[in-house]
Amino acid sequence: MVAKSKNSISKKSSYKIKNKNPLQAKQQSKKNKLKTYILMSKEITSRAQDYSQWYNDLVLKGGLADYSAGRGCMVIKPYGYALWENMQAQLDKMFKETGHENAYFPLFVPKSLFEAEEKNAEGFAKECAVVTHYRLKSDPDNKGKLMVDPEAKLEEELIVRPTSEAIIWNTYKGWIQSYRDLPLLINQWANVVRWEMRTRLFLRTAEFLWQEGHTAHATKKEAVAETELILGIYAEFAETFMATPVIKGLKTANERFAGAEETYCIEAMMQDGKALQAGTSHFLGQNFAKAFDVKFTDKENKLDYVWASSWGVSTRLIGALVMAHSDDEGLVLPPKLAPIQVVIVPIFKGEEQKQLIDKKVTVLLQHLKLAGVKVKYDDNDNNRPGWKFAEYEMKGVPVRIAIGARDLANNVVEVARRDTKEKMSMCIDGLAENIIKLLEDIQVAIYEKARLFRDEHITKADSWDEFVQLLDGKAGFISAHWDGTPQTEEKIKDLAKATIRCIPLNNKQEEGNCILTGAASTQRVLFARAY
Repeated sequence: MVAKSKNSISKKSSYKIKNKNPLQAKQQSKKNKLKTYILMSKEITSRAQDYSQWYNDLVLKGGLADYSAGRGCMVIKPYGYALWENMQAQLDKMFKETGHENAYFPLFVPKSLFEAEEKNAEGFAKECAVVTHYRLKSDPDNKGKLMVDPEAKLEEELIVRPTSEAIIWNTYKGWIQSYRDLPLLINQWANVVRWEMRTRLFLRTAEFLWQEGHTAHATKKEAVAETELILGIYAEFAETFMATPVIKGLKTANERFAGAEETYCIEAMMQDGKALQAGTSHFLGQNFAKAFDVKFTDKENKLDYVWASSWGVSTRLIGALVMAHSDDEGLVLPPKLAPIQVVIVPIFKGEEQKQLIDKKVTVLLQHLKLAGVKVKYDDNDNNRPGWKFAEYEMKGVPVRIAIGARDLANNVVEVARRDTKEKMSMCIDGLAENIIKLLEDIQVAIYEKARLFRDEHITKADSWDEFVQLLDGKAGFISAHWDGTPQTEEKIKDLAKATIRCIPLNNKQEEGNCILTGAASTQRVLFARAY
């Protein structure tokens, strides 16, 4: 931030107003404050000017993440990690409520295991980081430098996990013998590595954090039900906690997870009209069970391969959260996930006023914390109240409370909403209950705003020209007919840089003609340009 300490600002101001009369000094002081405000407001590139830069500005200046020395990697800063922890805690609770348990599997996958399921290996081959040696030594030709020891070559190369199906299903082989061992409902919180060529903070990085569920079942019906259950959990989490509306659907064969029979997904829309895949749940059939020879004896004492699912969401959700709700002044975070839900800023002159405010705030803090509200009292005197207001606006704190000596005398505080920037006066008596209600209102309002935007940006197209025109106009989701062939899907992608985001669940059946080939079609699918 351009944010300066109180001392540095005051020194600069005193230098500029030296030898001026009191009136000139007062006017100059106002100009300096206005200049500081303008500088702060210009820190973020506007969405209209450059959406991509706007996003990067928010992530960096909102304190969510930073760039790393490691190629394509990011550092998740404390504020960003607190946001991830809140997401993680809620999802973990939802998984455990449906019978899932957490475990942890190795980061390194022997290459032979990775190759066992051919479609999966082929699908991730171009993104793999591979460990070939296990030791470094001094470079004799370059003093002070290190080189890979050629004598320390691994007998078998190790893949740094891009996903864990291979290592997990090799392990499950020893865990499953009978129907009594099923279902096996395991989730893992971990990091994965995918060697992305073009990276963006949170949205696409070489290493990222995620959860991946891997389940085994006795029947196809049970495995499909599990896949759909998790899709429902993801959708509920996105809408209820992230305040982000999503569309549930199926991926086409071209977009399906490598090694899956079906891939279910939730698709969200960002403010620039692009789609973002927010979560996927895969019905794996018996593909991995057959690849790793995972069999079980059923109730009729017959031997069969188990049925499987896998599913995951990642720190990409933080990127979705930023792009779905934020504005040109900073982050806008839904209260249910915000690291700080309420910040209280005192405004005082002198220690006597400060003590009176502290006494009143102490009681308020107790009430809010007892109600489960994440509240911060920022009485740090290194920065002025105006600087703090701008800082917490940048960080997307849902509610800001300002309290001064005059407010105490009137038994009120000033309350500001981050989402609408509305300011209101509230009585100190019963304030905690009113703040809790306000947080609930903000959560609903953020969701409704995003839902209305999404719904207004789903448009039908019945011809290729109309389709392209809508895409170039950043229309959002385009509902159009497709002839169902992978070849046409690929050609549309090449020509328009748009993909089929999903075939919505419970999709309406209607006769029509493919926008590109004119061939017969029985339903519309959703196209979009995407992250």
